[in-house]
Amino acid sequence: MLQDRSHEAPGVPDAREDTARAAEPYSVTAEFYDILQAESDRRLAERRFAAAARAAQAGIVDVGAGTGIVTEVLLACSAAPVHAVEPATPMRVALLTRLAGLGADARARVTVHPCTLQGAGLKGEADLVVCANLAGVVEPAQRRELWRAAERALVPGGLLLVDPPPSGVPDTPTRRELPPVRVGPDTYSAEVCTREDRGLLSVTYTYRVERAGRILRQEAEEFTMWPATAETVDEELREAGFTVGRSASASASASANGLISATAGVGGAHRPH
Repeated sequence: MLQDRSHEAPGVPDAREDTARAAEPYSVTAEFYDILQAESDRRLAERRFAAAARAAQAGIVDVGAGTGIVTEVLLACSAAPVHAVEPATPMRVALLTRLAGLGADARARVTVHPCTLQGAGLKGEADLVVCANLAGVVEPAQRRELWRAAERALVPGGLLLVDPPPSGVPDTPTRRELPPVRVGPDTYSAEVCTREDRGLLSVTYTYRVERAGRILRQEAEEFTMWPATAETVDEELREAGFTVGRSASASASASANGLISATAGVGGAHRPH
């Protein structure tokens, strides 16, 4: 599972509230995610998933739907039912808020699953499963369970598109800034730092709200990521019953967008269910 270690910087009131929130993954990040990353994530989702969504007919599964950015893109590009799978309550609150702003016809096509894909129990419901920003934050054993659940959710020949986990850990710590965003008199920003932690990758997001050059708030949330090479993920997918990159057109498009593509039920290692 995703390991989350949240903390609030000194000077922010009510440490008890921070302690309570730290127990829930994304309890800090959910507030800041859309304001800082929604536009870039939407453009990336359109580039990566729109073409496959337009071809989907049986249904689409968005695994790790988060605040619903990818879900919204999938709904806009397809008339098929969409399953939004999101176990983290803070992110699911934002997801449902996003869905509330859509038309009734779009909302009628969405099923929100407040659990993992394994827990959702979907069988033959979709011809497309997408995993964005997810594979790296799942422990290896659960990642293999995820692939098996994805294969069960797909009809034979259905397509899985995966944003792959990091292939390794950095030799030295890295740091980058997300583009700042103005909200009235305030500026929202975030610093993203990565470092090696006992062979795994530790990623810390530090969020700031500033007004007139003064920091009003500063909060941070730390995540653990499990690196895996492309060869490792390919082998896991094959063990789950997928054929990796079987469709030449899908494979070429996925590769160009930094994705792994795999086709379900070809060879039938795990069918029937």
